[in-house]
Amino acid sequence: MSAPSQIADILEAVCDACADRDALVVDGTRRSFAEFDRRATQLAHWFESQGIGRGDHVGTYLFNSVEYVEAMFAAFKIGAVPINVNYRYVEDELRYLFANADLKAVVFHREFAGRIANVRGDCPALEAFVYVEDGSGADVSTLDAVAFEDAVAAGAPERDFSGRSGDDLFIIYTGGTTGLPKGVMWRHEDAYFACFGGGNPVGDDITDLDALVEKARTTGEYLSMLNTAPLIHGAAQLGTFISLIAGNKVVMQKTFDASDMPRLIEEERITTMSIVGDAMARPFADALEANAAAETPRDVSTLIVISSAGALFSEPVKARLKQYLPNCLLMDNYGSTETGFQGTGSGGETKSFGHGLAFEMNQRTTVLDADLQPVEPGSGVRGRVVLRGHVPIGYYNDAAKTAETFVTIDGVRHSVTGDIAEVLADGTIKLYGRGSQVINSGGEKVFIEEVELALKAHEAVFDAVVVGLDDDRYGQRVVALVSMADGVAASAPAEADLREHCRGHIAGYKVPKEIYVVDEVFRGPNGKADYKLSRATAEELSRAR
Repeated sequence: MSAPSQIADILEAVCDACADRDALVVDGTRRSFAEFDRRATQLAHWFESQGIGRGDHVGTYLFNSVEYVEAMFAAFKIGAVPINVNYRYVEDELRYLFANADLKAVVFHREFAGRIANVRGDCPALEAFVYVEDGSGADVSTLDAVAFEDAVAAGAPERDFSGRSGDDLFIIYTGGTTGLPKGVMWRHEDAYFACFGGGNPVGDDITDLDALVEKARTTGEYLSMLNTAPLIHGAAQLGTFISLIAGNKVVMQKTFDASDMPRLIEEERITTMSIVGDAMARPFADALEANAAAETPRDVSTLIVISSAGALFSEPVKARLKQYLPNCLLMDNYGSTETGFQGTGSGGETKSFGHGLAFEMNQRTTVLDADLQPVEPGSGVRGRVVLRGHVPIGYYNDAAKTAETFVTIDGVRHSVTGDIAEVLADGTIKLYGRGSQVINSGGEKVFIEEVELALKAHEAVFDAVVVGLDDDRYGQRVVALVSMADGVAASAPAEADLREHCRGHIAGYKVPKEIYVVDEVFRGPNGKADYKLSRATAEELSRAR
């Protein structure tokens, strides 16, 4: 018996135990656990033939696909490090990421070949190129790129790897909502316990590999997960590997399409769905409504859990989902790329307390005050959320931010998040929002999440993003961008009516001074708000007014 440690060791053991079971289904392409493992093994050997080995970085510049997960698994097998690359990046952003991450190889959908060719000259470490055919016909000749299937076919199928360690690195690049992307460095062993739920996300960690494999073998086939977020973001990667380690089937779309989800749920017998807040929940609610009205509705009754993380999952949207999924548990999970999973909504579903959200956290999470001392429950003191124990070792190539975020307190390493919170008397943690996104208006702190939540409580509002703009009188003023629900554009509420609605939910100084209706709120493919672009748009609209 051994303790779970290196991710490839864990996955290989699960693949052996669940060989004939479906592991991955993406847009009609299906892989059993045995096929998933064999193809990743062959690709890993091809990587080795190109001089890629332990500690080398392999970019994954892809839409959701089976090849994305196979490439990650292949890298893990040889102790290499997969690096997620946002497919929305333009050349300047790619140039920065490729260089900052020290990429030695990149696996990419063929349509991105031109962008890679244009930045290659600024990335001298980048030597190996593997493309996934997508029918685009993009020119790959200047890269001397190898087709993914050819690379797989050229690799040996024997699992004869050695030298793996729980100290091998797993790096996730996160841009957050502001700033340049940062590579969060996890040891495999820490990632297993903090990010992958210790093999048992809803219970105690599984510390014995044989027990983990037996659980996957005996119970894993009864669960399947629809992962709606893009693998270019950490939440989707973690959700995928949580499910694979548990022996579950993972179903994805190349890109998010809510209208097709009822079909997928019925045909793949989906039991759980992972989403990123209202940006994905609202379109899914629309799809459920359309499905219910169809002449022959799809059977969506197998769906028993919808789990959200990373963005607001509002009560009005939850209520809509409940109309069509009355027996489905709707959960808010809390965590980040720098912490992994930390907690879930109090009582299973998130409870609102005032204008914050309360979560039941794991035992390694606490709130520290300005002196890095624990906040007393029920004291009303606000501090920063921190996680101790299994935390990242730092940011890649960024010693300054590493020292700021990952600190040692009383001999124990902590990850200090940017989230502001207090501890309630019952021990739950009430979150107010990101400290970096707080608006200081006339000396009063306004957390943008509570303003967004108030706006989205209006039945006509589909989505909302709130920013702070410079103000001569108050320092900053609260400004909102909102998009309207379908069918209400002609009768959309006036700006004054929206402000009056907000006054019923939040204090007057928090109510937006300006509200602009836009066709669509700016969000990334993972559903998180793009505050940089939103602020620039709000500034332009404000100047025009």
